[in-house]
Amino acid sequence: MTELYLVRHGETDWNAARRIQGRTDIPLNDAGRAQARQAAELLARRRWDAVYSSPLSRAHETASIIAERLGIDEVTDVAELVERDYGDAEGMSFEQIEALYPEGVRAPGQETRAEVAARVVPALLALAERHPGERILVVSHGGAIRSVLQTAEPETQHPRITNASVHSFRVEDGALRLIAFDDPIEEESILPECEDIDAQNAVEAAEDGEPLQAVDA
Repeated sequence: MTELYLVRHGETDWNAARRIQGRTDIPLNDAGRAQARQAAELLARRRWDAVYSSPLSRAHETASIIAERLGIDEVTDVAELVERDYGDAEGMSFEQIEALYPEGVRAPGQETRAEVAARVVPALLALAERHPGERILVVSHGGAIRSVLQTAEPETQHPRITNASVHSFRVEDGALRLIAFDDPIEEESILPECEDIDAQNAVEAAEDGEPLQAVDA
């Protein structure tokens, strides 16, 4: 059995501006770095064996900030953990997406949720096989993490996945089992300056496919 914790990257300027990022490589902003440091302090209360990341800079920097606090020397990038490809919708605001891609219209080049799950879930299971009996940390993206949640609990609609949030799983007999969505580890998982959990993540719902969710196969 392997314990696997998924962390969403910290905030970027496009998050704050409510723009779809997808594969576009937007770096963390200062708020995102603060979120990563806060997550690192939270995660430092447990022992970790390895840290992996999506290769996009916002995820890799989040993972590096966390790994340094945990005393882990190396962050290993895994290409399959990259964010969902939103195709021509990347960089657009909510309003632009609603105008160009109303319900039932797919943005050219947009991955389906099934396609995201087909690359992300096997990659995570392979990492678990590499670390039997260990606890590993994986930093990825809202759409990618959503695909894992839907694979583990297909009948459950989980809330928004906030920046720098932590979601814990166990991998047993080649299957992912969710332990805790928004695993608090302690209640400090919400930054003290945020009024509520939505304030950490202005854009995550759209990155997760809302309003684009309706066009997924």
